Amino acid sequence: MAALLHLRLNSSLLPSSSSHPSLRRRPCRRPAAPSTRISAKIREIFMPALSSTMTEGKIVSWVKSEGDRLAKGESVVVVESDKADMDVETFYDGYLAAIMVEEGGVAPVGSAIALLAESEDEIPLAKSQASSSSSAVAASPPPAEAPASTTSQQTLAPSPPEPSPVAASSSTHPASDGGRIVATPYAKKLAKDLKVDLAGVAGTGPMGRIVAKDVEAAAAAAVASVPSVPSKAVVGSVSAKTPTPLAIELGTVVPFTTMQGAVSKNMVESLSVPTFRVGYTITTNALDDLYKKIKSKGVTMTALLAKATAIALTKHPVVNSSCRDGKSFTYNSSINIAVAVAIDGGLITPVLQDADKVDIYSLSRKWKELVDKARAKQLQPHEYSTGTFTLSNLGMFGVDRFDAILPPGTGAIMAVGASQPTVVAVKDGRIGLKSQMQVNVTADHRVIYGADLAAFLQTLAKIIEEPSDLTL
Repeated sequence: MAALLHLRLNSSLLPSSSSHPSLRRRPCRRPAAPSTRISAKIREIFMPALSSTMTEGKIVSWVKSEGDRLAKGESVVVVESDKADMDVETFYDGYLAAIMVEEGGVAPVGSAIALLAESEDEIPLAKSQASSSSSAVAASPPPAEAPASTTSQQTLAPSPPEPSPVAASSSTHPASDGGRIVATPYAKKLAKDLKVDLAGVAGTGPMGRIVAKDVEAAAAAAVASVPSVPSKAVVGSVSAKTPTPLAIELGTVVPFTTMQGAVSKNMVESLSVPTFRVGYTITTNALDDLYKKIKSKGVTMTALLAKATAIALTKHPVVNSSCRDGKSFTYNSSINIAVAVAIDGGLITPVLQDADKVDIYSLSRKWKELVDKARAKQLQPHEYSTGTFTLSNLGMFGVDRFDAILPPGTGAIMAVGASQPTVVAVKDGRIGLKSQMQVNVTADHRVIYGADLAAFLQTLAKIIEEPSDLTL
């Protein structure tokens, strides 16, 4: 994750981010400040900026507890941003002296969420400081110049993607990596809530990673093994194979999650863009036949639609353009197809980058990887924020047609309905049966006009009805 929180000191001393190895920022680098020695003993841990649109973050869970010893590079807290959950690590050794924002709490980017003491002797002082300032910290971001001269602010950085676990022997847990259990942040939180020991859980996620359903299955198995003593910790646990909706108390007011808040903000913003819609009916018999032939090789229908769309966009670059300031528009240099995916608690659009240049087999593998990461809330910003054209497909639910709302910063979004057998008149005047699907494109009328969309849809229909180019 490129976005990191800013470091400000309560004293006048500021270390160099390039010359001081304990203040590394990954992966972006800024010009180095003059190297200066730090004299502070207590550091404030701040809410990091995990994406360019993030203004506040929610504490999903604290990986460490107050008083725990921390080593540089260890994960300290799991933070929920507007798009994903991220493990956040420390670049300092020390002790987690005081937690200022508890699990479930929300804090603005840049505000203090905990204090880190250099030694155990300083923990009482840090706790005293946290008690006196917690109310002010919760109410607003930290001031530009803090009064205490002995406290500096610690840089936290999102943990890099966890390495794929090495093949384990029979005595090693399948989801362990060098003794560390590899699990998604949500799975860790769920395991804590349900009192499930991750050391005994076999992961079914990518490369053996433990995901939420694995924890739920372990909790359910524990209940089944002791039927006479039901555990309060697993009441209401979700089935691994058949998810059960959470109980809803009618009449209650439920606040938005961070992701729902971001979706709401984007949808309201999109109302300021003048849009129009154009629909088109496309025959899919040839595409369906191609899919049957190459499905066994791991190809998905989503990848086929994304590839067809990308090829069509190469011939109609204005449909791949975007207008951000209302005064000009950009012909985007890459064709990045964003595809809407419904996940627990919201919606996200993983991006298939350079979809026109990637072969259909690689594109399908990439799509499966993105979906797994999206559902584990582990997507990186460049994997969901770089789309230039969006697809939204409800065909798998039997929906024959619908309209989609244009995402801010893009020129068009295409809503794809189900392919259904349809009685049609064929060229020789006879009546025949063909599979057809309805697509509706919503576009920014400041940049894209009706004739542009009509020409694009004609090209797309030709590619889908004669799909040989999709496997080149």
